[in-house]
Amino acid sequence: MVLYLMRIFVTAKPMAREDKVEKIDATHFTVAVKEPPVEGRANRAVIKTLAGFLKIAPGRLKIVSGYSSRSKILEVL
Repeated sequence: MVLYLMRIFVTAKPMAREDKVEKIDATHFTVAVKEPPVEGRANRAVIKTLAGFLKIAPGRLKIVSGYSSRSKILEVL
């Protein structure tokens, strides 16, 4: 079985007024979420918001770099 991975580069904006995704190009996005960057809440919200935008299950997205940074790299499984 061949598993294809896609890397997505995200700039997270926690504590925004609304959850929204701005597509910059095919692999770069800005994701604004209402959640604060406390105890991983913003990271979970970024995954959920981006998954909704991409129309995939949140379980298919994984943060591989930038867990405590605004600049993140996610893999689509």
